[in-house]
Amino acid sequence: MQRLFLALFVGFDFLVTAAPVAAVPVVPNFQQGVLNSTTTTKTKVTEIINSYEYRTGYELSVSGTNIAPVGGDIAPRALTTTTNTLNGISSRWVGLDAASRPTWNIVNEGASFQFVETLQGPGLVNHTLINRDTDIESITETTSTFTQ
Repeated sequence: MQRLFLALFVGFDFLVTAAPVAAVPVVPNFQQGVLNSTTTTKTKVTEIINSYEYRTGYELSVSGTNIAPVGGDIAPRALTTTTNTLNGISSRWVGLDAASRPTWNIVNEGASFQFVETLQGPGLVNHTLINRDTDIESITETTSTFTQ
């Protein structure tokens, strides 16, 4: 685009004129710069741990002093068998028929004695249920510096 400027002054003996004017485009000239970027990632992890612990047999324990088994038997004479299905899992348990467990007598009557009998039958021993939510947050910050 060009413009012409003409000025005329009355009372003076001279005329002023100007040369044509042209527009010049402005071009940015960056010498340096910095770019900052932040990325945030959030994740939620849900875990459910459901654990069953079973005893599939029996435990019979006898201890003491001044005692003896009647008839000499220290093992049970009869066992029971049970099957079970829980949450689609089948199991078979062997237990002791409590009526057929060995019996015990005092050897020397009137003398001191000690007798301890423990019977733990088959079945659920422990049930553990863990519900755990874990929140994970990751923040990445990036800085880029550039120069020309």
